[in-house]
Amino acid sequence: MSTKKNPRPMQARIIKGKNYTPPLQPIKKADTTTQVTEQEAFNAGDWIEPPYELAGLHDLVRESTILPQCIRAYKDNIAGFGIGVRYAEDVKESDEANVEYNRMAQIIELLNTEQDTKEVFEDLIEARETYGIAYLEVIRSLDGQVQQIEFLHDTPSIRMTVPLEPRIDTVYYSHGEPVQRKKKFRKFRQQVGGKTVYFKEFGDPRRMDWRDGRYLEDGEALDLSYEANEILDFSIGIQPYGEVRWIGQVLGVDGSRRAERLNNNYFINGRHTPLMIMIQGGTLTDESYDKLTKYMDDIKGEAGQHAFIVLETESTDSKTDFDETEKPKIEVKDLASILQKDELFQSYMDNNRKKVQSSFLLPDLYTGYTTDFNRATAQTAQEVTEKQVFQPERKSLAWAINNRLLNAYGFKYVEAYFLEPNISNPDDITKLLTAATAAGGVTPNKAKEILYKYLGEDSDDYDEEWGNVPLSITNSPSSGGFDLGALTMALDGKIQKAASRPEDAQVYAVMKEVRKLLVDLKQQQEGEQ
Repeated sequence: MSTKKNPRPMQARIIKGKNYTPPLQPIKKADTTTQVTEQEAFNAGDWIEPPYELAGLHDLVRESTILPQCIRAYKDNIAGFGIGVRYAEDVKESDEANVEYNRMAQIIELLNTEQDTKEVFEDLIEARETYGIAYLEVIRSLDGQVQQIEFLHDTPSIRMTVPLEPRIDTVYYSHGEPVQRKKKFRKFRQQVGGKTVYFKEFGDPRRMDWRDGRYLEDGEALDLSYEANEILDFSIGIQPYGEVRWIGQVLGVDGSRRAERLNNNYFINGRHTPLMIMIQGGTLTDESYDKLTKYMDDIKGEAGQHAFIVLETESTDSKTDFDETEKPKIEVKDLASILQKDELFQSYMDNNRKKVQSSFLLPDLYTGYTTDFNRATAQTAQEVTEKQVFQPERKSLAWAINNRLLNAYGFKYVEAYFLEPNISNPDDITKLLTAATAAGGVTPNKAKEILYKYLGEDSDDYDEEWGNVPLSITNSPSSGGFDLGALTMALDGKIQKAASRPEDAQVYAVMKEVRKLLVDLKQQQEGEQ
């Protein structure tokens, strides 16, 4: 009997050499941000809470003696002058540009029909400076375009999530051209009186049910009345709920509030004890003691500031004879010097006020705390505050309107901007124009442009050729030349006058440069002759 062995299974192995290198895999760059935020790393759930109670910030503002003025100054000077439309830089006027101009102007005007659009942004600024963040509810038309904005008044009632997965494809318009981007969006909810409403972040293309915050699946139907609106948030700083710019002055604001309460309490419960009654060799009668006790119990605030009392005493000696040598003595000591004559902690409160103003970068002129200023100091305060505070804030809000709120319209030729006050000094303009005219550098069109700009109006150039010819040449003799020597001498007098006035330092420097150019031009003409 023969037996067969089972065949051994065949094995194949690849033996790699010592210098073997596996083929390289293609490297792909991340097309979205990959940073990890603090909220994503440490938050237990999707919904995040503010680091402190926002309603407490409102109480501090309401009871502060300086915060309302600072917030009002921001509100009035950033958005209070209105919203305008202008052609973008390096854009020439055309029929297409005019169509966009009129369209944007109409859209901004109708963003809110209950109040002026600039008033919506005034309310937004007031809430942002109070809580560190403010919200706009954005309502779109059926074709997906922004058609209405509403300010969310109850800011502390809003909560948000961390940016949620997945990243969603969105379209961003740059100079009218669509650009694809990926972004993670937040959810928002508002809870007031037991009712909850959900919102989606502005720009989120998905559909959401406002009743439960659930995103709809593709093809899922939902009544339009239940589709969630969007929230556009405006925060100060990098924290999710922002941070008020006066956060470092919270202790001082609270301390000033307590000092004001202490002073106010003096008028309600303060004791007026202007004297001390000292009795020697006797004691008060029971009736006088009762009167004095009742007086001290009742004398508080303004009620007893003019009251007086009569005391009667009796001897403490038990003798009954008529040859008493000692009689009770009553001595009254004046204690008025230790009474509170004025409010307490005046220096402390004034220092706190200055600290709060410094956090807003506002001079006293904008908060009504000073009368010690003149035209020069007021002009300087306005110029510095405009450049360092209000103009950057206006540009930031204007960017949000153009590049976030109205970005889906794809405007190419026009942009929205916040109007600003004219703080130029007419005296300086007059001196500069005089110096430039003497040097032959001002044309009728340029003079008209400067004048209309100062008046806040638009101007059109003169079409004739003489509109671009300097006035000094137009008024010169028919020979076509003008007397540089006379111009230089006339300018010397103005330079000397400006040198004696410190407020004309900038004008003085400009006129000196103009004089130098005139001298060089005169020497050049003499050399050619």
